[in-house]
Amino acid sequence: MKLLSAALLPGCLLLAVVAQAQAPTTPTAAPNAPYQPSATKTNDLVHTKLAVSFDYAKRYLNGREWVTLKPHAVATDTLRLDAQGMDIKTVALMNGTTQQPLKFDYSDKNNLHINLGRLFKPGEEYVVYIEYTAKPDELKVQGSQAITDAKGLYFINPDSTTKGKPVQIWTQGETQSSSAWFPTIDRPNQKTTEEIAMTVPAKYVTLSNGKLVSQVPAGPGLRTDTWKMDLPHSP
Repeated sequence: MKLLSAALLPGCLLLAVVAQAQAPTTPTAAPNAPYQPSATKTNDLVHTKLAVSFDYAKRYLNGREWVTLKPHAVATDTLRLDAQGMDIKTVALMNGTTQQPLKFDYSDKNNLHINLGRLFKPGEEYVVYIEYTAKPDELKVQGSQAITDAKGLYFINPDSTTKGKPVQIWTQGETQSSSAWFPTIDRPNQKTTEEIAMTVPAKYVTLSNGKLVSQVPAGPGLRTDTWKMDLPHSP
């Protein structure tokens, strides 16, 4: 899932790239690369709904989530979500608009184990509500050569101390870093539609997956933008 909250710079740069013909080569697998099978599915993501705001001073994201899931192949009464280094405040099963508190274990600060309270059959959808605070700047996670810290959510110049540099918040979830800013089954073989409502200073521009469906005032100097994506994609 992608989001961007920023003061955007105008203009763009177009680059022309000329490709030269090269002799075809036969690709070879890295000799020491470990085999990475698709993750085993117990539950399937269906839809992810988020309402988020930001603490720029602390570099925190305060979030509420309604995640819709269904058992993959066999009945289950448990759910495991990836959630990296968060404060989990509330976990509940939604029954219409009513929240039924659920027991959960989050002792390792990486895996949110939830007891659903009853057995759900294969294909039977259910919605879990989670209130949480994500602290991506406090994570110590090894990334890749391209992005070395893999903290999922990045605050750029949040205190405006660097002149001429816009304040930005952006995400990089590939391949398993989205769980640094919202609880999910953070695996490429999971697919979910999404809806995200971002509350930001009114002077900022937001960008996310899908279509911008609403922009409403959210208090003095604030605005809430809601984006919806109806095509399933990896978290």
